[in-house]
Parts: sequence; C-alpha cells; structure tokens
Amino acid sequence: MALLEEAGEFHHIFLTHFHWDHIQGFPFFAPLYNPNIDLKIVGPKQNNIDVRSLFAGQMGPIYFPVPFGVVAATMSFDHLNEGTLEVGAATLRTMRVKHPSYVIGYRIEVGGKVICFIPDDEIEGDMYEMDDGWYQRLVDFVCGADLLIHDSMYTDEEYPARVGWGHSTFTQSLRLAEEGEVKKLLFFHHDPTRSDDELEEIVNRVRDNALSRGCAVEMEAAAEGIDIKLER
Repeated sequence: MALLEEAGEFHHIFLTHFHWDHIQGFPFFAPLYNPNIDLKIVGPKQNNIDVRSLFAGQMGPIYFPVPFGVVAATMSFDHLNEGTLEVGAATLRTMRVKHPSYVIGYRIEVGGKVICFIPDDEIEGDMYEMDDGWYQRLVDFVCGADLLIHDSMYTDEEYPARVGWGHSTFTQSLRLAEEGEVKKLLFFHHDPTRSDDELEEIVNRVRDNALSRGCAVEMEAAAEGIDIKLER
C-alpha cells in the first residue's frame, strides 16, 4: 500500500534468485497494475535467461491466469550477478552463494552502515561447485557488517539428513558472523514446520551457548514487522 501512495516515484526491487518461495507473490503485487508506478527489477541471470524472461515466466498461462502483458506499471529490468551497483546514496555489492541455481547475497552500504542479506545459503556441504576460496570470500563479504541476515533453517541435529538442500544451521550462521566480526545477526529462512515457541527455544539455546564462551554477536530470529535500529 505504501508504494501505491508513492505513485510517480521510482522504485527498485532486488531479487536474490527465482525460486517460487521468493517470487510467487509478484503476480499479486498491486503496484504492477498501476500505470503511475515505475519499477526496476534487478536480479541474477540464470545461465542465458535474462531477468525479464525469468520474471515474466511465472505469469505464463500454465502458472497464472493473468498475462504479463497486462502489467500497467512502467517496468525495466537489469541483471546483477557478482558485482557492484550504486543506487542513490547506497552501494550494493553482490556475491554468489551456495544454493541451487545462481543465487546472490547482497552487501548494502549506506549512511555509514553495512547490512548483509543472504537468505538462502548452505555454508557447509559439497553439493555445489564453488571456488576453493569461496568460504573465505564469504567471510570477507560480510566482514564488519552492522547487521547480517542469514539463512538459518536447521539445527545441528537436523542438518545431516538435509545436506544438499541448500540451507544452513543456526550455528553455521553464527560462526560466519563471528569470523566476519558482525555486530548483529538475524537468523532467517525459518523451517516453515517450526512453531514460534520452538524457534524461540532454539535461538535462546544458541545464544546461551554463545554467551558462555564469550561471543559478542547480538542475535535474534527474524520476524515480520520487527524494527532494527542500528547504533550510530
């Protein structure tokens, strides 16, 4: 609704990849059908398939009754695999992470603060071909971030049965945050079968264990509607 109230302004939408759980809401995104809205969609190419085709494909007749041609907003598309992009006062850097298809994480630097957003990433496991120095590059990518939002879908006990599924554990994410000297970590991409109470219990257990060994990283579970205030 906020975008609809800002008709005439230009907005960017950045995608990490094109799996259904990340894009299936777009056909129901009201600003798409408003001729007074300007949108630019940015995301990683998949092999030789461009971002516009990837975006429009989900509105094909097999998947959705309304064709892409009825979109009324002024739309443009660009691809960003690994690289850097300036958007207003913000600098965005991207890096490929470990997940099926070509998936990127974002490092956003703005106002003297750094936020890293990596929603789908299997830190461990060897199911995906990455360069030998990939993990150290990942540590460098998140280094010094004020906030890291990272895939934390499984517990250590659950992970052995899910190796290769493209997701990390709470403790793997915390290790990355510690090695990257991140200030605050938000555990993200929760297992949809987990209740809020179960999630809270897991986070408390991970936090208590971290505090017992002197870990300085703040941590909590990402939740819809929460406000994160970064210290100046």
